[in-house]
Amino acid sequence: MIRLLRPFARAVTYTRWLHLFMAVVWPAMWLFIDQTWWTPATAAVVLGLSGLLPAMRTVEGLQARLLLLGRRRDGEAPLIVTEPSATWADRGRIVLWLEVRLVLGALVSHLTFQLPLVSLDLVQAALGSRPGGAWLSMPGHHWWYAVLAPLPLLLMAAVGWVGGELITRIALRLLGPSPTERLAALEERTEQLLERNRIARELHDSIGHALTVAVVQAGAARAAGDPQFTDRALAAIEETGRAALEDLERVLGVLREAERPVSGRPTLADAGRLLESARASGAEVDAELSGPLESVPGPISREGYRMLQESLTNVLRHAGAVPVRVRVAADDGRLVLEVRNPLPGAIPGPGRGSGLRGIRERASLLGGRAHTGPDAGDWHVHVELPVR
Repeated sequence: MIRLLRPFARAVTYTRWLHLFMAVVWPAMWLFIDQTWWTPATAAVVLGLSGLLPAMRTVEGLQARLLLLGRRRDGEAPLIVTEPSATWADRGRIVLWLEVRLVLGALVSHLTFQLPLVSLDLVQAALGSRPGGAWLSMPGHHWWYAVLAPLPLLLMAAVGWVGGELITRIALRLLGPSPTERLAALEERTEQLLERNRIARELHDSIGHALTVAVVQAGAARAAGDPQFTDRALAAIEETGRAALEDLERVLGVLREAERPVSGRPTLADAGRLLESARASGAEVDAELSGPLESVPGPISREGYRMLQESLTNVLRHAGAVPVRVRVAADDGRLVLEVRNPLPGAIPGPGRGSGLRGIRERASLLGGRAHTGPDAGDWHVHVELPVR
Protein backbone atom coordinates (compact mmCIF):
# COMPACT_ATOMS: atom_id res chain seq x y z
CA MET A 1 0.00 0.00 0.00
CA ILE A 2 2.79 2.39 0.92
CA ARG A 3 4.48 1.54 -2.34
CA LEU A 4 1.40 2.59 -4.30
CA LEU A 5 1.26 5.92 -2.49
CA ARG A 6 4.97 6.68 -2.85
CA PRO A 7 4.65 8.41 -6.29
CA PHE A 8 2.20 10.91 -4.80
CA ALA A 9 4.82 12.02 -2.28
CA ARG A 10 7.10 13.20 -5.10
CA ALA A 11 6.82 16.74 -6.40
CA VAL A 12 7.52 15.64 -9.97
CA THR A 13 4.20 13.76 -10.06
CA TYR A 14 2.31 17.03 -9.71
CA THR A 15 4.57 19.04 -12.01
CA ARG A 16 3.91 16.44 -14.72
CA TRP A 17 0.20 16.88 -14.09
CA LEU A 18 0.67 20.63 -14.48
CA HIS A 19 2.57 20.08 -17.72
CA LEU A 20 -0.42 18.21 -19.15
CA PHE A 21 -2.82 20.96 -18.08
CA MET A 22 -0.66 23.61 -19.73
CA ALA A 23 -0.93 21.77 -23.04
CA VAL A 24 -4.63 22.62 -23.39
CA VAL A 25 -4.64 26.19 -22.06
CA TRP A 26 -4.02 27.90 -25.39
CA PRO A 27 -6.35 25.68 -27.48
CA ALA A 28 -9.07 26.07 -24.81
CA MET A 29 -8.98 29.84 -25.27
CA TRP A 30 -10.29 29.31 -28.81
CA LEU A 31 -13.56 28.02 -27.34
CA PHE A 32 -14.39 31.61 -26.43
CA ILE A 33 -14.37 32.39 -30.18
CA ASP A 34 -16.64 29.59 -31.33
CA GLN A 35 -17.59 26.24 -29.84
CA THR A 36 -18.12 24.46 -33.16
CA TRP A 37 -16.06 21.45 -34.23
CA TRP A 38 -13.62 23.45 -36.31
CA THR A 39 -12.35 25.40 -33.30
CA PRO A 40 -10.29 22.61 -31.67
CA ALA A 41 -9.26 21.32 -35.10
CA THR A 42 -7.91 24.75 -36.09
CA ALA A 43 -6.13 25.09 -32.74
CA ALA A 44 -4.48 21.69 -33.22
CA VAL A 45 -3.31 22.57 -36.75
CA VAL A 46 -1.91 25.96 -35.73
CA LEU A 47 -0.18 24.43 -32.71
CA GLY A 48 1.37 21.73 -34.88
CA LEU A 49 2.64 24.20 -37.46
CA SER A 50 4.33 26.21 -34.72
CA GLY A 51 6.59 23.20 -34.21
CA LEU A 52 8.28 24.04 -37.50
CA LEU A 53 9.88 27.06 -35.83
CA PRO A 54 13.39 26.12 -34.60
CA ALA A 55 12.86 27.98 -31.32
CA MET A 56 9.92 25.76 -30.36
CA ARG A 57 12.34 22.95 -29.58
CA THR A 58 14.02 25.19 -27.01
CA VAL A 59 10.68 26.25 -25.47
CA GLU A 60 9.33 22.72 -25.23
CA GLY A 61 12.66 21.31 -24.08
CA LEU A 62 12.95 23.78 -21.21
CA GLN A 63 9.38 23.08 -20.10
CA ALA A 64 9.91 19.34 -20.24
CA ARG A 65 13.20 19.49 -18.32
CA LEU A 66 11.68 21.64 -15.58
CA LEU A 67 8.33 19.90 -15.17
CA LEU A 68 8.86 16.29 -16.32
CA LEU A 69 12.33 15.27 -15.17
CA GLY A 70 12.48 16.82 -11.72
CA ARG A 71 15.76 17.04 -9.84
CA ARG A 72 18.68 15.37 -11.59
CA ARG A 73 22.15 14.39 -10.40
CA ASP A 74 25.05 16.65 -11.37
CA GLY A 75 27.02 15.39 -14.34
CA GLU A 76 24.15 13.32 -15.70
CA ALA A 77 23.86 13.40 -19.47
CA PRO A 78 21.03 15.62 -20.74
CA LEU A 79 18.00 13.44 -21.50
CA ILE A 80 16.09 16.29 -23.17
CA VAL A 81 17.86 18.81 -25.38
CA THR A 82 17.09 22.52 -25.50
CA GLU A 83 18.98 23.54 -28.64
CA PRO A 84 16.88 24.90 -31.54
CA SER A 85 15.89 22.50 -34.27
CA ALA A 86 18.72 22.07 -36.74
CA THR A 87 17.13 19.67 -39.24
CA TRP A 88 13.70 18.98 -40.68
CA ALA A 89 13.71 15.69 -38.80
CA ASP A 90 13.99 17.63 -35.54
CA ARG A 91 11.12 19.90 -36.61
CA GLY A 92 8.99 16.87 -37.48
CA ARG A 93 9.56 15.39 -34.06
CA ILE A 94 8.50 18.66 -32.41
CA VAL A 95 5.30 18.78 -34.51
CA LEU A 96 4.48 15.22 -33.46
CA TRP A 97 5.30 16.04 -29.85
CA LEU A 98 2.94 19.04 -29.79
CA GLU A 99 0.06 17.02 -31.20
CA VAL A 100 0.60 14.07 -28.85
CA ARG A 101 0.92 16.40 -25.87
CA LEU A 102 -2.30 18.18 -26.85
CA VAL A 103 -4.32 14.96 -27.19
CA LEU A 104 -2.98 13.39 -24.00
CA GLY A 105 -3.31 16.66 -22.09
CA ALA A 106 -6.92 17.08 -23.21
CA LEU A 107 -7.79 13.53 -22.15
CA VAL A 108 -6.14 13.81 -18.71
CA SER A 109 -7.57 17.29 -18.11
CA HIS A 110 -11.08 16.18 -19.02
CA LEU A 111 -10.97 13.18 -16.68
CA THR A 112 -9.36 15.23 -13.92
CA PHE A 113 -12.26 17.70 -13.94
CA GLN A 114 -15.05 15.17 -14.54
CA LEU A 115 -14.21 12.44 -12.03
CA PRO A 116 -14.57 14.69 -8.92
CA LEU A 117 -18.04 15.65 -10.17
CA VAL A 118 -18.90 11.97 -10.37
CA SER A 119 -17.89 11.60 -6.73
CA LEU A 120 -20.09 14.56 -5.87
CA ASP A 121 -23.04 12.97 -7.67
CA LEU A 122 -22.54 9.74 -5.72
CA VAL A 123 -22.55 11.59 -2.41
CA GLN A 124 -25.67 13.57 -3.32
CA ALA A 125 -27.40 10.43 -4.53
CA ALA A 126 -26.60 8.74 -1.21
CA LEU A 127 -28.09 11.69 0.67
CA GLY A 128 -31.15 11.70 -1.55
CA SER A 129 -30.83 15.34 -2.50
CA ARG A 130 -30.24 14.63 -6.24
CA PRO A 131 -31.39 11.16 -7.31
CA GLY A 132 -30.31 11.93 -10.85
CA GLY A 133 -26.98 13.76 -10.80
CA ALA A 134 -25.78 16.25 -13.36
CA TRP A 135 -22.91 13.96 -14.45
CA LEU A 136 -24.09 10.56 -13.26
CA SER A 137 -27.66 9.31 -13.12
CA MET A 138 -28.21 6.95 -10.16
CA PRO A 139 -31.53 5.10 -9.62
CA GLY A 140 -32.98 5.93 -6.22
CA HIS A 141 -30.86 6.87 -3.25
CA HIS A 142 -28.90 4.36 -1.19
CA TRP A 143 -26.36 4.90 1.59
CA TRP A 144 -23.76 2.67 -0.08
CA TYR A 145 -23.43 5.22 -2.93
CA ALA A 146 -21.26 7.18 -0.49
CA VAL A 147 -18.92 4.19 -0.19
CA LEU A 148 -18.33 4.38 -3.95
CA ALA A 149 -17.62 8.11 -3.87
CA PRO A 150 -13.81 7.77 -3.24
CA LEU A 151 -13.35 5.49 -6.26
CA PRO A 152 -13.56 8.27 -8.91
CA LEU A 153 -11.06 10.30 -6.87
CA LEU A 154 -8.67 7.36 -6.76
CA LEU A 155 -9.17 6.89 -10.50
CA MET A 156 -8.41 10.58 -11.04
CA ALA A 157 -5.11 10.22 -9.13
CA ALA A 158 -4.24 7.13 -11.16
CA VAL A 159 -5.04 8.93 -14.42
CA GLY A 160 -2.81 11.84 -13.43
CA TRP A 161 0.10 9.60 -12.47
CA VAL A 162 -0.17 7.34 -15.55
CA GLY A 163 -0.54 10.38 -17.82
CA GLY A 164 2.57 11.96 -16.28
CA GLU A 165 4.62 8.79 -16.72
CA LEU A 166 3.42 8.39 -20.30
CA ILE A 167 4.12 11.99 -21.34
CA THR A 168 7.61 11.74 -19.78
CA ARG A 169 8.45 8.62 -21.78
CA ILE A 170 7.17 10.26 -24.96
CA ALA A 171 9.22 13.39 -24.21
CA LEU A 172 12.39 11.33 -23.83
CA ARG A 173 11.80 9.88 -27.30
CA LEU A 174 10.68 13.02 -29.16
CA LEU A 175 12.59 15.73 -27.28
CA GLY A 176 15.72 13.70 -26.62
CA PRO A 177 18.90 14.05 -28.67
CA SER A 178 18.79 12.96 -32.29
CA PRO A 179 21.20 10.27 -33.58
CA THR A 180 23.48 13.04 -34.89
CA GLU A 181 23.49 14.78 -31.52
CA ARG A 182 24.12 11.50 -29.72
CA LEU A 183 27.12 10.86 -31.95
CA ALA A 184 28.43 14.39 -31.36
CA ALA A 185 28.03 13.95 -27.60
CA LEU A 186 29.83 10.60 -27.76
CA GLU A 187 32.69 12.15 -29.71
CA GLU A 188 32.93 15.00 -27.21
CA ARG A 189 32.99 12.53 -24.33
CA THR A 190 35.69 10.52 -26.09
CA GLU A 191 37.78 13.66 -26.57
CA GLN A 192 37.42 14.47 -22.87
CA LEU A 193 38.58 10.99 -21.89
CA LEU A 194 41.53 11.20 -24.27
CA GLU A 195 42.46 14.59 -22.82
CA ARG A 196 42.29 13.20 -19.29
CA ASN A 197 44.51 10.27 -20.27
CA ARG A 198 46.96 12.63 -21.94
CA ILE A 199 47.13 14.82 -18.82
CA ALA A 200 47.68 11.72 -16.67
CA ARG A 201 50.55 10.64 -18.93
CA GLU A 202 52.04 14.14 -18.84
CA LEU A 203 51.98 14.20 -15.05
CA HIS A 204 53.45 10.70 -14.91
CA ASP A 205 56.26 11.60 -17.30
CA SER A 206 57.27 15.03 -15.98
CA ILE A 207 56.74 14.56 -12.24
CA GLY A 208 58.00 10.97 -12.32
CA HIS A 209 61.17 12.09 -14.09
CA ALA A 210 61.77 14.90 -11.61
CA LEU A 211 61.26 12.68 -8.58
CA THR A 212 63.49 9.97 -10.01
CA VAL A 213 66.30 12.45 -10.66
CA ALA A 214 65.91 13.92 -7.18
CA VAL A 215 66.02 10.51 -5.49
CA VAL A 216 69.04 9.34 -7.50
CA GLN A 217 70.93 12.60 -6.91
CA ALA A 218 70.20 12.66 -3.19
CA GLY A 219 71.30 9.05 -2.77
CA ALA A 220 74.48 9.58 -4.75
CA ALA A 221 75.37 12.74 -2.80
CA ARG A 222 74.89 11.01 0.53
CA ALA A 223 77.03 8.04 -0.57
CA ALA A 224 79.80 10.18 -2.08
CA GLY A 225 80.40 12.40 0.95
CA ASP A 226 82.00 15.01 -1.34
CA PRO A 227 80.90 18.64 -0.76
CA GLN A 228 81.49 19.58 -4.40
CA PHE A 229 79.49 16.60 -5.67
CA THR A 230 76.74 17.44 -3.17
CA ASP A 231 76.57 20.99 -4.50
CA ARG A 232 76.25 19.73 -8.06
CA ALA A 233 73.58 17.24 -7.00
CA LEU A 234 71.58 19.93 -5.23
CA ALA A 235 71.83 22.19 -8.28
CA ALA A 236 70.56 19.38 -10.51
CA ILE A 237 67.69 18.67 -8.10
CA GLU A 238 66.81 22.36 -8.05
CA GLU A 239 66.80 22.64 -11.85
CA THR A 240 64.80 19.45 -12.35
CA GLY A 241 62.30 20.47 -9.67
CA ARG A 242 61.83 23.89 -11.25
CA ALA A 243 61.16 22.30 -14.65
CA ALA A 244 58.68 19.88 -13.06
CA LEU A 245 56.86 22.76 -11.40
CA GLU A 246 56.56 24.50 -14.78
CA ASP A 247 55.08 21.35 -16.30
CA LEU A 248 52.71 20.94 -13.37
CA GLU A 249 51.52 24.53 -13.65
CA ARG A 250 50.88 24.11 -17.37
CA VAL A 251 48.91 20.89 -16.84
CA LEU A 252 46.86 22.52 -14.08
CA GLY A 253 46.21 25.39 -16.47
CA VAL A 254 44.73 22.90 -18.92
CA LEU A 255 42.47 21.56 -16.17
CA ARG A 256 41.33 25.06 -15.20
CA GLU A 257 40.59 26.18 -18.76
CA ALA A 258 39.55 23.18 -20.83
CA GLU A 259 38.61 25.40 -23.78
CA ARG A 260 41.95 27.16 -23.92
CA PRO A 261 44.47 25.74 -26.43
CA VAL A 262 47.58 24.20 -24.90
CA SER A 263 50.80 25.99 -25.70
CA GLY A 264 54.32 26.09 -24.39
CA ARG A 265 54.79 22.33 -24.11
CA PRO A 266 58.43 21.25 -24.47
CA THR A 267 59.53 19.78 -27.81
CA LEU A 268 62.58 17.91 -29.06
CA ALA A 269 64.26 21.29 -29.43
CA ASP A 270 64.44 21.22 -25.62
CA ALA A 271 65.94 17.72 -25.49
CA GLY A 272 69.24 19.18 -24.22
CA ARG A 273 67.56 19.88 -20.88
CA LEU A 274 66.70 16.22 -20.49
CA LEU A 275 70.17 15.06 -21.44
CA GLU A 276 71.86 17.44 -19.02
CA SER A 277 69.51 16.35 -16.25
CA ALA A 278 70.41 12.71 -16.85
CA ARG A 279 74.14 13.52 -16.93
CA ALA A 280 73.84 15.48 -13.69
CA SER A 281 72.31 12.37 -12.13
CA GLY A 282 75.47 10.39 -12.90
CA ALA A 283 74.47 8.68 -16.16
CA GLU A 284 77.04 8.71 -18.99
CA VAL A 285 74.85 9.94 -21.83
CA ASP A 286 76.19 9.61 -25.36
CA ALA A 287 73.69 11.59 -27.43
CA GLU A 288 73.42 11.94 -31.19
CA LEU A 289 70.83 14.42 -32.48
CA SER A 290 70.64 14.72 -36.23
CA GLY A 291 68.36 16.09 -38.86
CA PRO A 292 66.07 19.13 -38.84
CA LEU A 293 64.47 18.48 -35.46
CA GLU A 294 63.14 22.03 -35.32
CA SER A 295 61.02 21.36 -38.41
CA VAL A 296 59.31 18.28 -36.96
CA PRO A 297 55.56 19.01 -36.60
CA GLY A 298 54.53 20.22 -33.15
CA PRO A 299 52.42 17.26 -31.99
CA ILE A 300 55.07 14.73 -33.02
CA SER A 301 57.92 16.77 -31.54
CA ARG A 302 56.10 17.20 -28.22
CA GLU A 303 55.20 13.53 -27.94
CA GLY A 304 58.76 12.58 -28.94
CA TYR A 305 60.07 14.72 -26.08
CA ARG A 306 57.83 12.89 -23.63
CA MET A 307 58.94 9.50 -24.95
CA LEU A 308 62.59 10.47 -24.52
CA GLN A 309 61.85 11.77 -21.03
CA GLU A 310 60.14 8.55 -20.00
CA SER A 311 62.97 6.44 -21.47
CA LEU A 312 65.65 8.35 -19.53
CA THR A 313 63.53 8.20 -16.39
CA ASN A 314 63.34 4.42 -16.67
CA VAL A 315 67.12 4.22 -17.09
CA LEU A 316 67.76 6.22 -13.91
CA ARG A 317 65.05 4.42 -11.98
CA HIS A 318 65.91 0.84 -12.87
CA ALA A 319 69.56 0.85 -14.00
CA GLY A 320 71.04 3.83 -12.15
CA ALA A 321 74.15 5.67 -13.31
CA VAL A 322 75.00 3.58 -16.37
CA PRO A 323 76.18 4.48 -19.89
CA VAL A 324 73.24 5.48 -22.08
CA ARG A 325 73.25 5.85 -25.85
CA VAL A 326 70.61 8.23 -27.20
CA ARG A 327 69.89 8.72 -30.87
CA VAL A 328 67.28 11.12 -32.22
CA ALA A 329 67.15 11.52 -35.99
CA ALA A 330 64.71 13.25 -38.31
CA ASP A 331 65.18 12.22 -41.91
CA ASP A 332 63.38 10.67 -44.86
CA GLY A 333 59.90 11.61 -43.60
CA ARG A 334 60.22 9.93 -40.23
CA LEU A 335 61.46 10.54 -36.72
CA VAL A 336 63.57 7.83 -35.08
CA LEU A 337 64.14 7.85 -31.33
CA GLU A 338 66.41 5.24 -29.77
CA VAL A 339 67.62 4.80 -26.19
CA ARG A 340 69.90 1.90 -25.22
CA ASN A 341 71.51 1.11 -21.86
CA PRO A 342 73.11 -2.01 -20.28
CA LEU A 343 70.85 -4.25 -18.28
CA PRO A 344 71.91 -4.60 -14.64
CA GLY A 345 72.01 -8.24 -13.56
CA ALA A 346 69.37 -10.59 -14.88
CA ILE A 347 67.46 -9.64 -17.97
CA PRO A 348 63.84 -8.80 -17.08
CA GLY A 349 60.82 -9.65 -19.17
CA PRO A 350 59.08 -7.15 -21.42
CA GLY A 351 58.15 -3.98 -19.58
CA ARG A 352 54.54 -3.68 -18.53
CA GLY A 353 54.69 -0.43 -16.55
CA SER A 354 52.43 2.47 -17.29
CA GLY A 355 55.36 4.53 -18.57
CA LEU A 356 56.41 2.01 -21.23
CA ARG A 357 52.78 1.38 -22.10
CA GLY A 358 52.39 5.14 -22.50
CA ILE A 359 55.29 5.19 -24.99
CA ARG A 360 53.64 2.52 -27.10
CA GLU A 361 50.26 4.24 -26.91
CA ARG A 362 51.71 7.59 -27.96
CA ALA A 363 53.47 6.01 -30.93
CA SER A 364 50.34 4.15 -32.00
CA LEU A 365 48.17 7.27 -31.83
CA LEU A 366 50.66 9.09 -34.08
CA GLY A 367 50.65 6.30 -36.64
CA GLY A 368 54.08 4.99 -35.67
CA ARG A 369 55.42 2.02 -33.76
CA ALA A 370 57.51 1.47 -30.65
CA HIS A 371 59.53 -1.42 -29.26
CA THR A 372 60.56 -1.60 -25.60
CA GLY A 373 62.43 -4.55 -24.15
CA PRO A 374 65.73 -6.45 -23.84
CA ASP A 375 67.99 -6.60 -26.88
CA ALA A 376 71.45 -8.20 -26.96
CA GLY A 377 72.14 -7.59 -23.28
CA ASP A 378 70.81 -4.02 -23.34
CA TRP A 379 67.49 -2.44 -22.57
CA HIS A 380 66.33 -0.99 -25.85
CA VAL A 381 63.65 1.59 -26.64
CA HIS A 382 63.10 2.13 -30.36
CA VAL A 383 60.39 4.46 -31.71
CA GLU A 384 59.61 5.40 -35.28
CA LEU A 385 57.09 8.11 -36.09
CA PRO A 386 55.97 9.48 -39.46
CA VAL A 387 56.50 13.24 -39.75
CA ARG A 388 54.56 13.92 -42.94
